Amino acid sequence: MSEADNPKRDYRDTVFLPKTDFPMKAGLPQKEPAIAARWEAEKLYEQLRDVRRGRPKFMYHDGPPYANGDMHIGHALNHTIKDMVCRTQNLLGRDAPYVPGWDCHGLPIEWKVEEQYRKAKKNKDEVPLLEFRAECRAYAQHWVDVQRGQLKRLGVMADWDNPYLTMQPESEATIVAELLKFAESGQLYRGAKPVMWSPVEKTALAEAEVEYEDIVSTQIDVAFEIVESPIPELVGAHAVIWTTTPWTIPVNQAIAYGPEVEYGLYELGRGLVVAEVELVGELAKRMGISREIDDERSELTGRFRQLATFKGADLAGTVARHPMHHLGGFFAEPRPFLPGDFVTTDSGTGLVHMAPDHGEDDFDLCKAHGLNPKFAVEGDGKYRSDWGWLGGQGSVINPKFNAPDGPICSDLREAGALLAASQDYQHSYPHSWRSKAKVIYRCTPQWFVPMDKPLAHLPALSSAEQRWENEGGDDTIDEEATAGSPSLREIALAEIERVQFTPEKGRNRISSMVAGRPDWVLSRQRAWGVPITLFVNRKTGDYLVDEAVNARIVNAVRAEGIDAWTPETAHRFLGDEYDHEEWEPVSDILDVWFDSGTSHAYVLEDKARWPDLSWPADIYVEGSDQHRGWFQSSLLESCATRGRAPYDRILTHGFTMDARGMKMSKSLGNTVDPIKVMETYGADIIRLWALSVDFTEDHRIGDEILKGVADQYRKLRNTFRYLLGALDGFDEAERLPAAEIPELERYVLALLGDVDATLREAAETYDFNTYVRTLIDFCNEDLSAFYFDIRKDSLYCDVPGSTRRRAVRTVFDTLFHALVRYAAPVLVFTAEEVWGTRYPEGGSVHLLEWPEIEHADTSDKKWDAVRDLRERVTEAIEPLRRDKVVRSGLEAEVSVPSAAVPEGFSDDQLAELFITATVRRGDGDAVTVTRTQDHKCGRCWRLLPEVDADGDLCARCADVVGEEVPA
Repeated sequence: MSEADNPKRDYRDTVFLPKTDFPMKAGLPQKEPAIAARWEAEKLYEQLRDVRRGRPKFMYHDGPPYANGDMHIGHALNHTIKDMVCRTQNLLGRDAPYVPGWDCHGLPIEWKVEEQYRKAKKNKDEVPLLEFRAECRAYAQHWVDVQRGQLKRLGVMADWDNPYLTMQPESEATIVAELLKFAESGQLYRGAKPVMWSPVEKTALAEAEVEYEDIVSTQIDVAFEIVESPIPELVGAHAVIWTTTPWTIPVNQAIAYGPEVEYGLYELGRGLVVAEVELVGELAKRMGISREIDDERSELTGRFRQLATFKGADLAGTVARHPMHHLGGFFAEPRPFLPGDFVTTDSGTGLVHMAPDHGEDDFDLCKAHGLNPKFAVEGDGKYRSDWGWLGGQGSVINPKFNAPDGPICSDLREAGALLAASQDYQHSYPHSWRSKAKVIYRCTPQWFVPMDKPLAHLPALSSAEQRWENEGGDDTIDEEATAGSPSLREIALAEIERVQFTPEKGRNRISSMVAGRPDWVLSRQRAWGVPITLFVNRKTGDYLVDEAVNARIVNAVRAEGIDAWTPETAHRFLGDEYDHEEWEPVSDILDVWFDSGTSHAYVLEDKARWPDLSWPADIYVEGSDQHRGWFQSSLLESCATRGRAPYDRILTHGFTMDARGMKMSKSLGNTVDPIKVMETYGADIIRLWALSVDFTEDHRIGDEILKGVADQYRKLRNTFRYLLGALDGFDEAERLPAAEIPELERYVLALLGDVDATLREAAETYDFNTYVRTLIDFCNEDLSAFYFDIRKDSLYCDVPGSTRRRAVRTVFDTLFHALVRYAAPVLVFTAEEVWGTRYPEGGSVHLLEWPEIEHADTSDKKWDAVRDLRERVTEAIEPLRRDKVVRSGLEAEVSVPSAAVPEGFSDDQLAELFITATVRRGDGDAVTVTRTQDHKCGRCWRLLPEVDADGDLCARCADVVGEEVPA
């Protein structure tokens, strides 16, 4: 009989292959929106709150993004991390609500509305205030709705139906109430100080609204003729100042010197006063004068002579006159020399011209000597029309206006005062982050919170845990009573020491900023924002402090929003107790950082709106730029009103760079759009990327990086698919008691216990990079490449009721329930799909809690030794497989060093673990491999001595087939 007449039996139908409807192809872009829609329809967030109610609280407070554009990749990373924080805390069995918020006031939104006006050739100033506010409100609401939809698509689980908005009347009323706490406690003052000012946007800016860019400026050296001095040789000589802001010369009022600096009088065409010979040499270069320097004597020689030397302190009493003194008036006034500790000899001339309108050091030094600002530069950056020099001209930030051939330099040159001018000085300069235009320091009347005034209205703490209360403070502060009371700066710095930081370096970052920051500028000269609801006495300049008036204001804003306060209607709050003509309502609005800085008050403390929330927050989460933004404004506001920070921990992330590590920019074309990524890969891929990078540092994204993440995702998905298929039909009756679990299964469960402990610690410490990497490595290395690989033979070929196969499926069930929970905060859509595939009526995976895993002792290292040996065997087989001597390890007979085999393993067990035909022990140190002469079982494909050339089944398979195939 020929072979064709007696074909071998095909036993594939007797093999117990995994069976599942869970597809390998994810199709996330198509599946995820449907899953998200189901969550929304089933009110999953509300379900989670219900099942966690009464559990230990974990309080996360959301920092509000601006409602002014589509979600970008930084938003996606930021909100994925926030979502991970809340999901892991909920998974750990805590009640961790997530109320999202948006920042809706302020310049970014107002600027966008004005852009629309400019396109339509409309003048904002001609639009009624309430109409303009309504347009800003509508613009903000549009982007709130857009971003909300995009964040839902990202899989963020939050109270989307009830977010907080800074423009909600309830929020605005609380913002006003918090402001009035400052007023009632004496922690507000109106003063004229130089602040960051945008001439383009015509408003003061906070430091957080400023970014620095490299520019090229005009540098000039200007001679001020000395008319009086206790040093006789100096009279008639010229003091030289150097500046890169020529536009400040028209408001110069003094010259600063360093008391300890060595100065000299030098002959450089005329007698010039400059600090140190090195600076004289640099000045000579700028003037284009050749010179010789005697290095040994450190003196100018030849044409240039040193006429005198003196200490800076000797300049006290010296007076110069302004180069434009011939214009009379302000310019004819004397320019005194004043001692300044800030004067250095790093560059320039060692003498600094003082314009108190346009510099913090200038302002402080001049004020101390009775020299006050002149407010010559107006909000649009032009000199006021009545100014004696260049009146009505500008803008002062225009490079042409400051150029060597511009009006300032031309006039100075004509006056004989311009020694040098060149448009070649490269340096970093502040710009508005919104308009990208240069900003200036400009002295204007503003409202400030003092950083160093004692806060006597706050009661002392009896313990570190006790919260400050803020009830019944006096309207004014008794200076004598406040002696020894901490200032806002001191309380904030103490709180920074108490608060936990992830990463720790954030502590030093925010601490240095708070330690060095000036008083907090609260006022802005714009229209779209919460008004500064104060009345100022027209005669005294004092603001009104009256609890009844303040209560009426707060109640009106709660009912009507910010439209309750306009310059025309504000007087109604005064009632009959005050003369309306005597009190002027403030027209400025609040810094938007005050809006968001008070969010802890109108979110965490508003039990009527969010009964699940409480104050303070356990954690704030934002990018590292918020050390100077929301983290800091929240800290200062809360410390001033409650005596402590509104949070116990700050978690910060870095910035997302492109694949080459460069900052993303639309102009460079290197941005990554998360909306398009979700359309291509799915939201779970963005989430896996965001949580697998070390987000505490700056990190990268790009096409190749995303492809790598997608590959990692496929491996995780395949792990779940394999478990689902292998567990088909599993029920409790099949579960094997723990006492009967084989050693390999006990080892895998011990590994799971280690993973469980690592993941729990990572979740508790917000080390999500470790969390994801641990999960991926366990699935890929311990399960797919090791345990699954070994046990597939038993799973596919053992009789269903066998102890070994029951043990495998029992462990698989434990793995499934653990892994799907571990993965749920990361792969929110995929985990739901996995759970629903096995338990279609089992509710949502996101309502489950952390699995209960037994943590076995893994100190016995024998399995590590076996796995190391297994890797050596695999490496030894590979060359034979490559040369087609063997097609797989099943055809290999292996000899291993006896010394490398730990106790407790037989040769048959080693063959099973190594997936080889046989294993024997040898005396040498090497692993050797030969091809077995045994024959292959037609069902399990193992090559065994018991399978002869004429037979086709091993004994095990014959028994299984005999049970499965009817007689």
